[in-house]
Amino acid sequence: MGGYTADEKLRLQQLRALRRRWLRDQELSEREPVLPERRLGPVAAFWERFLQPGGLWRQKKKPYGITMSNPAVFPGDRILETGETVPPLADEPSGHH
Repeated sequence: MGGYTADEKLRLQQLRALRRRWLRDQELSEREPVLPERRLGPVAAFWERFLQPGGLWRQKKKPYGITMSNPAVFPGDRILETGETVPPLADEPSGHH
């Protein structure tokens, strides 16, 4: 006694076909745009490109030629950290080697 009548089978078949067609319509092709194209003015277009990751201005360069050196210390100068005064230079002998 179970089973569907001819009308019920036809209705289920039509519903199945409609569902398949609806699902197929939901898929987008590569050429079909999802959102409308944004039209930017010249300034906004510049900032859009400028702020993209990987831009030239974001690449950091290490300055290998720049070195830091301590300031020169001369006799009579006071060392700030310790408060000492640099003693005068010892007299050099007047003879050669």
